[in-house]
Amino acid sequence: MSKTFAFYNRFVRSLPGDPLKTNVRRQVERASYSKVMPTPVATPKLVAYAQEVAELLGMTPEFVSSQEFASVFGGNQVMKGMDPYAMNYAGHQFGQWAGQLGDGRAINLGEMVGTDGQNWTLQLKGAGPTPYSRTADGRAVLRSSIREFLCSEAMVHLGVPTTRALSLVVTGESVVRDMFYDGRAKEEPGAIVCRVAPSFLRFGNFQIHAAREEHDILKRLMDFSITNDFPGLVSAEEALSRSHYLTWFQEICDRTSDLMVHWMRVGFVHGVMNTDNMSILGLTIDYGPYGWIDHYDHDWTPNTTDAQSRRYIFGNQGAIAHWNLAQLARAILPVVEDAESLQSILNGFPKRYQTSYNAMMAAKLGLTGADSVEVVKVTTGVEALLLSAETDMTMFFRLLADLDPSSTIDVWLRTLEPAYYGPETPDRAKNLTEWLLGWQAVVTRSGVSWSERRAGMNAVNPKYVLRNYLAQEAIDRAHSGDYSGISELLEVMRRPYDEQPSFERYFAKRPDWARQKAGCSMLSCSS
Repeated sequence: MSKTFAFYNRFVRSLPGDPLKTNVRRQVERASYSKVMPTPVATPKLVAYAQEVAELLGMTPEFVSSQEFASVFGGNQVMKGMDPYAMNYAGHQFGQWAGQLGDGRAINLGEMVGTDGQNWTLQLKGAGPTPYSRTADGRAVLRSSIREFLCSEAMVHLGVPTTRALSLVVTGESVVRDMFYDGRAKEEPGAIVCRVAPSFLRFGNFQIHAAREEHDILKRLMDFSITNDFPGLVSAEEALSRSHYLTWFQEICDRTSDLMVHWMRVGFVHGVMNTDNMSILGLTIDYGPYGWIDHYDHDWTPNTTDAQSRRYIFGNQGAIAHWNLAQLARAILPVVEDAESLQSILNGFPKRYQTSYNAMMAAKLGLTGADSVEVVKVTTGVEALLLSAETDMTMFFRLLADLDPSSTIDVWLRTLEPAYYGPETPDRAKNLTEWLLGWQAVVTRSGVSWSERRAGMNAVNPKYVLRNYLAQEAIDRAHSGDYSGISELLEVMRRPYDEQPSFERYFAKRPDWARQKAGCSMLSCSS
């Protein structure tokens, strides 16, 4: 007997759809979506799932382990009440207007209410072509699907706003990809991830209607977002007005700022912050050529496509978010009709971001009073320190919390030594000693006990992150038919702030073999 869930699909009920039902690539005008069915695959098989997400959706272990589950979330079966569709959106890619983009390989199955009372949309990534696929096949490869599945869940446990991942299904089919666009295409195993989020609306959903001067649809989409995705901004009996639109835009800016600070806190680099990859809810969305900072480097990007322009480097993410928000402001201006107020909100972004960033850095160092002169000196000093020698970001901040105030400076230096990639040098020891003594003085004057400081630091500095080489090891094993590495990494990342002695091997610097290995230091948009 088939499992049943209540799907109610607000998006397709509330917004105009594509009148053409044929699944052919085309420009889709005056529509927010196109109805499209997933394309069946040969032999869908579940290889990993997130128990927390399944429980959130009211799915039992028995259902998840059934063939019906694999068929539904492998694209071979649609459950009663689902009404699959692909979204229409545009965007700026690497700073240039790209026109219509849309869900080229993502298909939203439907919306349902979770056990938490919140709305959740279920989306398959890699489920076949849509009208927005352009010249692509609508599929996804196993390597990128593993990375998206693992990182979605790792991020939520790190406390970073993100879309979720329910399942990872292999298709039993091959997908041809040219990983680095160098003419060496090859077959790779195909897979499908079921992504889950309150909404998959992006900046680009609004840009497409603005660019085509479909202002009536633009207004409907804005009203839909405010009413459904930001219900606290308006009461049921209120009519939407300019003030609501401005408050909505302010909320988007604030959430986006907070997201950037979280990325910087844990050392995450998105890699491709195009406007079509920016969530209206301030969620991390579209895990493509992302990467995790190993050694601290503001100029690092994991994306080979961005290797020359370096637009989306680690240290530039806050500024790019601001630029992207300006493009959203331009898109909604025809409805808001108040350029001055929109600009005023935008002008407030850098200060909010910097204030939040300063507070985050102070928390990582166990300090209070983030804006005081002495704290700012210590926080800016640590960044200069980390940049002066090849320093593992995650290990440095985690080990820093372990320093015993009764120990000598020599013991402190030895405690932090595992965080460095090269051998100790006189300059490094001198710089580190000077900074540590200044940091100790500020911590001592704060009046916070060293035990409280340690607990606070360990609450914001993860011990375990999804390092690029760890994900690649799980991918390599999966390509040989061993999927256990995925489950083990998922288990580690469920408690990234805990000690987890049995997984201590995951608290280690990037090995030398991973420094230049594809998938570890170099990634592309090909997936």
